[in-house]
Parts: sequence; structure tokens; C-alpha cells
Amino acid sequence: MRREEMLERVRARGEPWDLLVIGGGATGAGVAVDAAARGYDVLLLERADFGKGTSSRSTKLIHGGVRYLRQGNFALVIESLRERAILRDNAPHLVEDRSFLVPAYAAWERAYYGIGLSLYGLLAGKRGFGPSRVVSRDEALSRVPALSPTRLRGGVVYHDGQFDDARLLVHLAMTAAEHGAVLLNYAPVEGLTRDATGVLDGAVARDLESGETLRVRAKAVVNAAGPFGDAVRRLADPGVAPSMSPSQGIHLVFDRSFLGGTDAVLVPRTEDGRVLFAIPWHGHVLTGTTDTPIGTVPDEPKPLDAEVDLVLRTLARYLSRPPQRSDVLSSFAGIRPLLRATTGRATSKISREHAIRVEAGRLVTITGGKWTTYRAIAEEVVTSAAAIAGLPVRRSPTATLRVHGHGTVLDARDPLAVYGSDAAAIRDLGRDDPALARPLHVALPYTGAKIVWAARYEMARSVEDALARRTRALYLNARAAAEMAPEAARLLARELGRDAAWIEAQVTAFRALARDHTVGSA
Repeated sequence: MRREEMLERVRARGEPWDLLVIGGGATGAGVAVDAAARGYDVLLLERADFGKGTSSRSTKLIHGGVRYLRQGNFALVIESLRERAILRDNAPHLVEDRSFLVPAYAAWERAYYGIGLSLYGLLAGKRGFGPSRVVSRDEALSRVPALSPTRLRGGVVYHDGQFDDARLLVHLAMTAAEHGAVLLNYAPVEGLTRDATGVLDGAVARDLESGETLRVRAKAVVNAAGPFGDAVRRLADPGVAPSMSPSQGIHLVFDRSFLGGTDAVLVPRTEDGRVLFAIPWHGHVLTGTTDTPIGTVPDEPKPLDAEVDLVLRTLARYLSRPPQRSDVLSSFAGIRPLLRATTGRATSKISREHAIRVEAGRLVTITGGKWTTYRAIAEEVVTSAAAIAGLPVRRSPTATLRVHGHGTVLDARDPLAVYGSDAAAIRDLGRDDPALARPLHVALPYTGAKIVWAARYEMARSVEDALARRTRALYLNARAAAEMAPEAARLLARELGRDAAWIEAQVTAFRALARDHTVGSA
């Protein structure tokens, strides 16, 4: 997957595309995979990098939604459990089983949560990841040694799916490309075009690297821009009413010692009415999330002090060593593009379901949804868009379509596990040039070979692309990532043909970004 080749295919295209997809997050990439796999000609344009927004900032769970079960939304739970199993089958190198402990600090909690999680397992049926069971106080502490033992009565263990969101997104893009799709990052759509009769017939985009204007025609346009979806809708109709209620959620990352075991922890209720997770992830502990309504959608959301304090307070109630701000290795925030709420309704209560609407004749907008159900949503979107475009009716094959990299499943502790079948080629890069096999920082398992691979085959165009999304350095340890930036920039410059001034600018920009991923003192 090379950007130069993708750009040339856009330039050379004379005929209208069957579908133009705007947005390179989970839904957009899923639509591109589905459409290309059906044999449609599809072009995807992304304003920044693939997954720069919400899709790389999730809680890293492919799950049925324990919280939705509590809300009584059984339809969403059942759909999510089905999709969870499909994704595990199609991307086994990226989706793994994770056991969770729900600690009980009151006598009634073990029975209450035990019944609920047993129902969760029953709804999963044969596609379950493992049975749930009630455990004693001693077993709870052996599974999660860092739990506070004071008044602990035991807990409930259940199983769910864990994944690496940005790595799955890159592999979805590669899957789409393998089926003939054209995908271009750093190509924002600046306008939608109409034919002589006023019917929507394409878009005007700009290649940010060259400044070149790209005019593309399409039989239908899919708006999968996530939190920026309303901005795309306004390109077709400046007076259109907002369709979403954006909400911010944050995550804090700590050293693995803050849990001490291999189980994740689910805190069943927080001050803001959500649940909170503490999850082993890439040798660290990922915690979150919050639900804070926001008015406008920023390009680079940042955790608010009140959100950080809420997560720290909640963790302090459950862990024997309460984490402090100084313990936070990285922090990040993401925006949920939730369906617009009724007046006064809390965003934490808004459905995580999705809606598809057709506007301006040929603009198909998808709002809402979540990572777990991205495939089912994409299937529905493509079916709708194909009908609008007058394309031949073809069934979606994605329920059994293998995601790029699926052929090799390594031990989850292997630093190359998330690359699947690409792992051997990355190891070869290190064998051919031993300097590339060395870690770029002692605190993280990322080598120069991974940076080179990202530039050559995964369309990484900046230090941020390489250290935030192709590897997860920025989201695991922001200070270490900042120290890796000069060598990452040098390797990228060699691959992309950039000069010393570009290296300097990239390092400066990334180090400023890394500072925003640290929380500092209160």
C-alpha cells in the first residue's frame, strides 16, 4: 500500500467511481473493504491520517457491551457479541481473549454481577470467549494483586475481546487495497460537486503534500467522517441541522505494576454513571473512560483536568496503590460521534447504535456506531449506497472475509504479534540491517524496522503517523516517544526523500504533541 501509487490512480481516473468514501476511520475503512470486496470501484479520502481521530483512541475492546446489558439494550448486545466473534475469526492476530474481574466490595455485589454476567455469556452462546464465574476474595487478589484488599468480598470473572484499534484500521485499509480500493490519506474534501441538473456527482479534494486540487466524480458519496460528519453534510447543504451530540472520553496509561496480573478490571459504576476499565495493554495498563459533552469538535482533543481527576479518584477506590498524576505515562482523548440526543439527556445515556440517512440525493451519511459493530454497519451502508448509485446488487462477503495479516498468529507477548503475517518481513528488515532491529527506546518494544515498514507499506507520512498509530509509542509513554522522535524522523526522511529541515520540523511538532499527552500536576 503505497501513497504515490494511490495518488496516481486518482489522477488517472477518467470514469466516475462507484462510491466515494469520505473518512478513513473504522466505518470508512469498513465501507471501503465491503465495497471493494463486492467488486465495486471505491475511492476513500481521509483529511488527515487513517484513524487519527476517534478510531485510534478507543478503550481497545471488541465487546458485547456489559453496560448496554444493564441498560436493557439486548438487541445491541446480541449484535455486538455476534460481530465480536466474526472479527476474532477474521483477524485472529489482532483480537484476543481477555479475562476481566469485577471486584465486589459489598456482599450483594457478587451475586448481582454474577447473574448479569452469566446472562452476558448466555447471550453469546457458542460464540462466547469464556464462561463467567464467581470467585473468592483470595482468588480475586491472586488474579489482580494490586486490588485493595480492604472489605473485598471476592468478585466475578468474565471474558471479552481486546484488540489494537489503530493496527486493525491499518490492516483494514490494506485489505481494501488488496481488493482494488484506492485509499488516500492527507486528502481533505473541500467541496461537493453537482452535475448540470443539480444532482450530487462527486467532490473536490486537496492533496496536502503537493497542494494539488483533485476533482473526483462518483455515483454516490458516503459520509463516514465520524465527529466531522456534520461538516461534510454542510458542504452539501450549509443550513442542515446537526445530527450528533459529540462526547469526549479520555484514557490514562500507567506502568503494568498498577494491576500486577493478566486480568483486566471492570469498575461497574463511576461518579458519571459509566463503567471504568483498567486493562493490560502492550505491557502497560490502560484505564478509562469518561463521558463529557462538548460543543465543538477539536482536531486534537485533550483530557480535561476534571476528567483526569475523575479517573484517578475512581482507581484510588479500588487499587492498593492509588495512582497519582506523576504516574501517568500517557493520556489521550477521543470524540464519540453520538446520535443527537433529546434536550437535556446525558451523553452517557445516548444509544451507541447508528443511523444512516440519505441527503442531497446521493450523500449517504452514517452517524454513531462503535468499533465492535463496524463490519455490520459497513455492510448496511454499502447496500444503501449501491442502491442509490444504481450499482449491480451483490451480497457482502465480509462475514467470512479475512483481514490482512490473518495467516499468522503469534504469541500475544511477541512485539510483532499485531503484524500477523507481515511479522516475518519486518524481521527480515532487521536481519538485513541490524541497526533496524534495535529498539528506539529502552522503555518500548519499537524498532527502526517498524518505522521503515510503516513508511514503505502502510502510508505513514509523519513522525506522528509512525509513533502514534503505526506503532503505539505515543499512547503508551509520551515522554519516551518524544525521545524516539529524532531517529524516527531520520528513518522516515530516508524512506520518503525528505531533507534536514523536514526532520527538524517533524521532531519539533511531535514533541509539542507529546507534551499534550502528559497530564502534569494539578
